[in-house]
Amino acid sequence: MSGTVKRHPSHGGPGFWVRTAVILAALAGLTIAATSARAEAPTKALSEISEYFNDIDTMRGEFVQIGPEGQRSDGQFALARPGKVRFHYNPPAQLDIIADGTSVAVRNRKRATQDIWPLSKTPLRFLLSKDIDLASDAKVSRVEMRPDVVMVTIDENTTFGDGTLTLMFDRGTAELKQWEVVDSQGQRTQVSIYNVALDKPVDPDLFKIDYTVIREGVNNRR
Repeated sequence: MSGTVKRHPSHGGPGFWVRTAVILAALAGLTIAATSARAEAPTKALSEISEYFNDIDTMRGEFVQIGPEGQRSDGQFALARPGKVRFHYNPPAQLDIIADGTSVAVRNRKRATQDIWPLSKTPLRFLLSKDIDLASDAKVSRVEMRPDVVMVTIDENTTFGDGTLTLMFDRGTAELKQWEVVDSQGQRTQVSIYNVALDKPVDPDLFKIDYTVIREGVNNRR
């Protein structure tokens, strides 16, 4: 990407939103490596998680994000499957992340500018896909069965480089609780979600991207 742009402290370049992802789980438990990730117990858990998530049409709630350098931000999110999500960051952050089913925009509300990428080239494509099947997904590299949670690690190759996406689900209810992205530089961003409501009405205008808004000096990709 060309041009020089001053970044908000919580927006450290393209990798910032790619790392919009979970709390590191400091939990003890049984770790099941990739070689046994298709064992009976993990496979059953993955199937239950996939079935649960595929039954969800909408999701909304609040989130807390911890950045690579420990910086904390929070806000609200809304999701409509397939393909749509919005993360609205509370001040002092001035950001919105919007997926409209085709593209993902990172909008800076203060500057009234944004970067745009194809949804298919970002980690969000996984959470927003129409049908999720973790049990047969070849990119699932690790499953950790812990007393209270199931952690699923997916190897990612996106327009921003290689990385991993780790999803954390409640072992009893299969609810998505947290996720974490580690980018190709080893930087971690962790997000936890709470006050989650499922299958409640969500304003479709939340997922609209204004394609006339661009970031000066930056080549947007669609």
